Amino acid sequence: MNQIASYPDPKTLTAWRHDFHRHPEIAFEETRTSERIVAILRENGLEPVTGLGGGTGVVVTIDGRHGAGRRIGLRADIDALPIEELNDVDYRSTTPGRMHACGHDGHTTMLLGAACALAKDPDFAGQVHCIFQPAEESEGGGRVMVEKGLFERFPMEAVYGLHNWPGLAVGEAAVHDGPVMAAFDVFTLKLTGRGCHAAMPHLGTDVVLAACQLANQLQGLISRETPPHQSAVLSITQFHAGDAYNVIPETVELRGTVRCFDAALKARLEQRFRDAVAATAQFHGLKADFDYQARYPATINAPGHATRCAEVLDGLPGIDKVHRDLAPSMGSEDFAFMLNRCPGAYIWLGNGDSAALHNPAYDFNDAISPLGVAYWQALVKKLLND
Repeated sequence: MNQIASYPDPKTLTAWRHDFHRHPEIAFEETRTSERIVAILRENGLEPVTGLGGGTGVVVTIDGRHGAGRRIGLRADIDALPIEELNDVDYRSTTPGRMHACGHDGHTTMLLGAACALAKDPDFAGQVHCIFQPAEESEGGGRVMVEKGLFERFPMEAVYGLHNWPGLAVGEAAVHDGPVMAAFDVFTLKLTGRGCHAAMPHLGTDVVLAACQLANQLQGLISRETPPHQSAVLSITQFHAGDAYNVIPETVELRGTVRCFDAALKARLEQRFRDAVAATAQFHGLKADFDYQARYPATINAPGHATRCAEVLDGLPGIDKVHRDLAPSMGSEDFAFMLNRCPGAYIWLGNGDSAALHNPAYDFNDAISPLGVAYWQALVKKLLND
């Protein structure tokens, strides 16, 4: 029977996590974080490869004692967010405007613990590549690692990831047979017209009116053009225009995101968005500068790999329930780039009743670190010994 991880012990895991939490670093700046990861791995007899994925990525390979066999990858993200922490804890962030508001400090800790435990007891055949990936938060560190040869340098037949999940009880997990996280596109639209006095709007072209009309019309792409059984979200998150009470400005800038799961729908939404922008600009006599960028693809599990993850969780002490029917999230995850190149699965591990991800009051639950370590160990032994 699988056992809750006893090495490294929970106090050690907590100490590691709190150290990472005190020293958050954002995308591609995770120098201290990487150095600490490397130091812990070396203290446990492992020799990691450094300088990956833009410079701060780390991969360590563990060989099983039973000789050649399959090769798999386990991935953790290591970056923090540009958020000012509100938690009043003794391990709160010491860097102004930076905090681990998504639990990557915990993900790093769990994979570190698993690497050390597997190195101490490599009771499997084959190889495990533990991937410590930078820049998950919007900057595509997963894409960079793949483009810079992750799978060529560290061949593997499958790759696995996990994320803590607020609102899911400690001792519960969720595994999806297909889509888990949505694709993530961003846009910036600048409309330029002719500014004028607010008392004489007929002498100008009102970019604010045009932008407001467009913002309303765009929601029809979701509510009226997207099939009800397909999920999609279009959010305008920034609206910048003007700086005086009595001036209709010359420019307005809109920014936001588009998210969905289906690739064909994603392409259609982008094209219809472009159509709407062009029509609005023509009708109001404006110039439109539209920058639409595809950032992350959808994170989609391979069903067979998801089933094996669920089987491991079902047999893991400390796991009381494994959800197989939770709705996927409209949030996004750059682990998608790895799953696009290599089959695998991405699970959610309950973080309890914590603040939401990306909230300044969020904190990773240290009680789940041993569960994460045990899950990684059990997954390795199931996949590489069966």
